[in-house]
Amino acid sequence: MRIAIIGDYNPEFESHRVTVPSIALAAASARIDANVEWLPTTKVSEKILSSYEGLWAASGSPYHSMDGMLRAIRFTRERLRPMVAT
Repeated sequence: MRIAIIGDYNPEFESHRVTVPSIALAAASARIDANVEWLPTTKVSEKILSSYEGLWAASGSPYHSMDGMLRAIRFTRERLRPMVAT
């Protein structure tokens, strides 16, 4: 399962540092193979989002592109894709 974390990774945010390991731990517990990648808000496009089975909206605003984050949220709503937002 491919999961995109939509956000602008900042190693100073503890939540950013632990997001990938947390998803990996949950996936292992559920016996799911999860491939997790950070997707910067400036790189969000429908084509890229379509290649993921799930999305995670990372905390940590202000985002480099609020439009990119809103585009990702709209994408999940309109296409009934799973999304976690923190």
